[in-house]
Amino acid sequence: MPGIIPERVTARVDGDFVVFLIGMRINALWKVHKWLPVFLAMPRMLRELEADPESGLLESRAWFGLRSPVLVQYWESFEKLETYARDAEGEHLPAWKAFNRRVGEGGDVGIWHETYLVREGEYEAVYNNMPPTGLGDVGETVPASGHAETAGGRLGRTEGDDAPVEADG
Repeated sequence: MPGIIPERVTARVDGDFVVFLIGMRINALWKVHKWLPVFLAMPRMLRELEADPESGLLESRAWFGLRSPVLVQYWESFEKLETYARDAEGEHLPAWKAFNRRVGEGGDVGIWHETYLVREGEYEAVYNNMPPTGLGDVGETVPASGHAETAGGRLGRTEGDDAPVEADG
């Protein structure tokens, strides 16, 4: 695991990319036979994607809550994401069909996703005392100084001279 970058940095990513959020919600904890297959499908998909550098997946991170695990994924393009989702030979399509067959609209377990198409330069990020994370792991980290000092500056909306938050001394 890369070490902590002991300064304030921002991420620079060349080109357009996709942010894909996907999660599930366990609505009936006692119905393990309904939600466990859904939960276990994602690690298989991630292993498959990580084994194929041409898949288009750039980075994936999981967060776990009691009922609601969530993954944040960064993709090269929507086309590569959709190609993976509809690949009859891959892990996703059979899992999607199995969910619809086993769970459908019964209410015991829910799934959701959101897809964001991000144009080059139409994002901003800042990290302080963090290892490369999110876009900082997808692209490169550079000092958050000059025009990149503030969110407005990183988005090209200001010169970066709008007042950043200073530590009380």
